[in-house]
Amino acid sequence: MTTFWFVVLAVLWGGFLILEGFDFGVGALQRVVGANDEEQTEAVNTIAPVWDGNEVWLVVAGAATFAAFPVWYGTMFSGMYLAFVLLLVALILRGVAIIFRTKHESVGWRRNWTNTLAISSLVAPLVVGIGLANLLSGLPIDGSQEFTGTFWTLFRGYPVLTGVTLLLLTLFHGAAFLMMRTHGVIRDRSVRWARRLGPITAVAVTAMAIWTYVLGAGGVVPAIVGVAAVLAILAAVWFAFERRDSWAFTATTVSIALAVAALFTNLYPRVMVSSLGSQFDLTITNTSSAAYSLKIMTIVLAIFLPVVLIYQGWTYYVFRRRLIGAPVDPAASLRNAADPAAE
Repeated sequence: MTTFWFVVLAVLWGGFLILEGFDFGVGALQRVVGANDEEQTEAVNTIAPVWDGNEVWLVVAGAATFAAFPVWYGTMFSGMYLAFVLLLVALILRGVAIIFRTKHESVGWRRNWTNTLAISSLVAPLVVGIGLANLLSGLPIDGSQEFTGTFWTLFRGYPVLTGVTLLLLTLFHGAAFLMMRTHGVIRDRSVRWARRLGPITAVAVTAMAIWTYVLGAGGVVPAIVGVAAVLAILAAVWFAFERRDSWAFTATTVSIALAVAALFTNLYPRVMVSSLGSQFDLTITNTSSAAYSLKIMTIVLAIFLPVVLIYQGWTYYVFRRRLIGAPVDPAASLRNAADPAAE
């Protein structure tokens, strides 16, 4: 049962980064794919119906960690407290920016909220990547299962690389999503950005996969998962250059899922590695709840998870079509051009 819930948490984090990943990417790229406020609004409108629902995956991941592995939750959230506060602030500002940017016609108002949306969309995936990578890279955790480092302990080589990699993945993922959901000049700019980001992201994913395997416990499965992540991102790059929108988005989705899977397969059966000695590692065994609690949670999961998946699936189905601008009446345009007073 503990292994099952470890897998569930890996799936929840993967789902969050896949679904929120393109939200982050669109939010960060809307200033460069949109040359004016109208185009930037069109880019943001691609995620407007779904962004808040996608955040549910993060909430569920945190709640499930607390319920299934309370010791892991306590050590992780106390050790990464400031990082999680930064993530929370970024998510709050991003949500507020999406809603508030269209509430006033002032150019300065819209520009400020547009910039806030871009910055917060860059910060959030970076922080998530650094936080998850620290689970594997090792933190100073003592025999009392307490974190003994500081905020700056989180910023070391592998965590920073993973944070940057996940940031690049979300940017590439967002560009692919915009390719699939927009038209005209916005789509053309999204294609250009996908082609710029793709090769850099492929290099970062390759470096992360290698370093993750070196830090991990080894084995055939983690190696296969890491190689598959690299192949998926290479496929995404090729599809982006071929302007095959849906396939590029599918490939970035698979790459994010496999990158998260590579991290968790190399981490298992540990949940947090201690840099003070392997005897202080937190594992699925010494951090889990009682068997009865896990059983009840499994029943609840079996009932409500399908409901959430069906609801989100229906939402994406309803809003699946490519956005197009307001239709233009050529005859009316000609009349207005000939007679300005007609406007």
